[in-house]
Amino acid sequence: MRELILLRHAHADAVATGQIDADRPLSDEGRSEAQAAARWLKAQDLVPDRMLVSPTQRARETAEAVVAELGPVPTREEAAIYEASPGDLAGLADQNRDAIRLLMVGHNPGFEQLAALMHSGQSGDYRGMPPGGIAVLRLPVDAAIEPGIASLVAFWWP
Repeated sequence: MRELILLRHAHADAVATGQIDADRPLSDEGRSEAQAAARWLKAQDLVPDRMLVSPTQRARETAEAVVAELGPVPTREEAAIYEASPGDLAGLADQNRDAIRLLMVGHNPGFEQLAALMHSGQSGDYRGMPPGGIAVLRLPVDAAIEPGIASLVAFWWP
């Protein structure tokens, strides 16, 4: 079995005048949430083989909290995570099938829709992954990402 861990970035500051969305940093609350998420991953012994991170400031800062808690993790910034559909995210996970435990740090609605699609076979209007939330999905090693292929083995939020 392999695992796909989806970590939604923690709370971010609102967009400031003249600022673009991708440059929004974590808020004070968000920094605490990111640290709590990292501690939870460590407590569950969910150390990833690889981490793919959205290029946004808030996702990068969330990923930095993970590395600070877990130690070095091979990490790659993936522009495709930002504003991705569940299909885009599934494709990215499939491209990284060699990682036994893949952690992706990114955004909704793509993350919560991908989790629902992989678990239940439907993404619909599912809403339920708060900032800093983590979904851990388990699937067969050689299986392609497709509807209903995974078991949701853990769901955590700060």
